[in-house]
Amino acid sequence: MLANQASPNPHTFPPLLKSTPSLVTALHSQALRRGILSDPFVLTTLLVIYATNNHLACAQKVFEEVPLFCLVASNAMINAFSMNGNMEGALSLFRSMMFRDVVSWTTMVNGFAFNGDFGAAIRFFGMMITHKDVVGCLVKPNEATYVSVLSSCTSLEGKAGLDFGRQVHGYIVVNGVELGVFVGTSLINLYGKMGCLNYAVNVFRVMVAREVCTWNAMISSLASNGKEKEALDLFEKMKLQGLKPNSITFVAVLTACARGRFVREGLQLFGSMSREFQVVPVMEHYGCVVDLLGRAGHIQEAAEIIRNMPFQPNESVLGAFLGACRIHGAIELGEELAKKMLKLQTQHCGQYLLLSSMNAEKERWDHAADLRKEIMEAGIQKIPAYSMVHLT
Repeated sequence: MLANQASPNPHTFPPLLKSTPSLVTALHSQALRRGILSDPFVLTTLLVIYATNNHLACAQKVFEEVPLFCLVASNAMINAFSMNGNMEGALSLFRSMMFRDVVSWTTMVNGFAFNGDFGAAIRFFGMMITHKDVVGCLVKPNEATYVSVLSSCTSLEGKAGLDFGRQVHGYIVVNGVELGVFVGTSLINLYGKMGCLNYAVNVFRVMVAREVCTWNAMISSLASNGKEKEALDLFEKMKLQGLKPNSITFVAVLTACARGRFVREGLQLFGSMSREFQVVPVMEHYGCVVDLLGRAGHIQEAAEIIRNMPFQPNESVLGAFLGACRIHGAIELGEELAKKMLKLQTQHCGQYLLLSSMNAEKERWDHAADLRKEIMEAGIQKIPAYSMVHLT
């Protein structure tokens, strides 16, 4: 374009910036040199790209160059603060805005959730639905708002998460909000995690449109609430609907197989992943298979899976294997395999301690002492245990 003497205009830079974020500084300079940096679309795109690349200071400088109040740029800056862990900056900007819309509020709710302050996310949603904004009107939540606040309820520990989630669900019903794919899926996730399987089933049944994520949530809810056979049946129904299982689907069904001790079915499903559905197994899938074999007492087969994995096992896989060795008394095999793996990843404090405890339980005091010595020599710090009482 430049070689043909065609001058770029404000419409040129946003797609360029989105397609080549690594060149943001060079393109920023080009826009400045060509006198089109004052365009709000160019500035907002620059702001977003800088924030995405963790250059918060650069994003803030770009925001300060926006000549007049711009709602889109302000929302983008709130998101930039949030995604970079500066919720104080996000809240300060939010409060200073002369006009706010549903995106402004949702970005704040999502920002608190992203930074792990789920209680604040829920409280902010409560403010949103009761507070007349700066223009004197109530702001109605949209689908993204509901998904964000329901995810926060799901992540909140204890009964409070369920109580808040049910209140949000009630608000959705009372206000006649259509139960779309993502809101419905979020409700299923909430009720499934909190052990309210009947509520999850009811939401699933009334949903008109269901996508793969919805079926995944329902299969996972069944698997985690003692309905492993029903989870596998639902998986078969999902395939009959013409939907293609994805990586998350297989985590859910393999978990169901492990908890229900359906060894043959689980191994068949694991084998079919790449062969029939072009889903490449990742660490979580291998962890599920190790758990499946370990729970059923097939310790040698579980060890063989770990040895043949295309990558080193993580703490979750080793934990599942060592837990099975402990239950079924296969101490020597667990110690042999785990020691080899732990030498490659020396910071697995919990797994060393589990091995030590396994030996102590069998009164193999020398082995237990040697492992404790290895922990100290490797400089691995044991995380102190603590107790917590949740008051409601």
